[in-house]
Amino acid sequence: MSDNERIELNAEELRQKINLETGQLSWQELQKYFAKGNVIIVTPELNLIDVAAQFAEDDKDAVAEWINSEKIKRALDDDARQWNVRNSRFWTVVVAPWILVQEIVKH
Repeated sequence: MSDNERIELNAEELRQKINLETGQLSWQELQKYFAKGNVIIVTPELNLIDVAAQFAEDDKDAVAEWINSEKIKRALDDDARQWNVRNSRFWTVVVAPWILVQEIVKH
């Protein structure tokens, strides 16, 4: 297979692939991506894998709806300060160039 050929995945296969690529990162590990402006916060009410799949499928309508309803947003300096104070950990998944994150809330 040449570099230009891509294997197309159906929706279920894509979600399975994304699920296998999720992982946990500490705030310290996430900082370098934040510094590049690549961190996208996904609110807890959304499923991180579903959001990543829509990013991967380039579903502009779904992403725009989430942005407009503030269910996803680019991480800002205020977020970074709070994460630093809380020494936060995150569930993360990469959908280049973005790192989608959900903070793991300690109860």
